[in-house]
Amino acid sequence: MASTSVSRTVPASPEEVWNLIGGFHALPDWLPYIPESVSEQGGGARRLTNADGEVIVEQMTAYSRQERFYSYAILRAPFPVTGYLSTLRVHAVPGRPEEAEVQWDGRFVPDGVSDEEAEALFTGIYRDGLDALDATVRARPARPFHAP
Repeated sequence: MASTSVSRTVPASPEEVWNLIGGFHALPDWLPYIPESVSEQGGGARRLTNADGEVIVEQMTAYSRQERFYSYAILRAPFPVTGYLSTLRVHAVPGRPEEAEVQWDGRFVPDGVSDEEAEALFTGIYRDGLDALDATVRARPARPFHAP
């Protein structure tokens, strides 16, 4: 089994970041590579269409608003892996209430490619996704800081 993890600090509070990315169907709000997400199975699955028109079907496997994370499995995708399971998580940054660390990790079994090739593919997807998240957060209007 192969795995990868990418994290990035973004200039917004953990709650603001979670409000943007925490909805299972919110990818089009911050990830330009995924312009469409259609809810399936009563909201427990999503049918994504990527920028190339390819379809990716994912099913939520865990969710916690309080802990600010969700996990999902890929049921169908144009990727050379099987057994894909991923988690997207938002962490507080100690001492910096207006910043959040976002971590995106996954594990999977390469299918027809090496572990290194599969890891490089998803490392790139996660890195590009978190770069897009950072750009989306930075493009939002500034909010005044209020000490707790």
